[in-house]
Amino acid sequence: MKSCHVCKAPWDGAPGTQPGRNETCPKCGMDLHVCPNCRLYDPAAHNECRSPTTEPVRDKDKRNFCDEFEFADRALGGPQSPPEDVKKKWDDLFK
Repeated sequence: MKSCHVCKAPWDGAPGTQPGRNETCPKCGMDLHVCPNCRLYDPAAHNECRSPTTEPVRDKDKRNFCDEFEFADRALGGPQSPPEDVKKKWDDLFK
């Protein structure tokens, strides 16, 4: 399911389409064409993006002009774990 990375509200766009650059979440009002909503977003990667050809985006939570944006399907990949959750899991593992 394609959804807002902030409030997890589902995006009701037509199948096979991407949100427009100026489109916002109907529930929380956050921009949808942002890095954390993209399939290529990876906090562990260089510039936090798995694409080697994308130009760096400074503010990942603001709408951008990235041509490689692909809305992430959270049902397939799941949401990204916040760093705090990862650290807690790591600490719990080595107690």
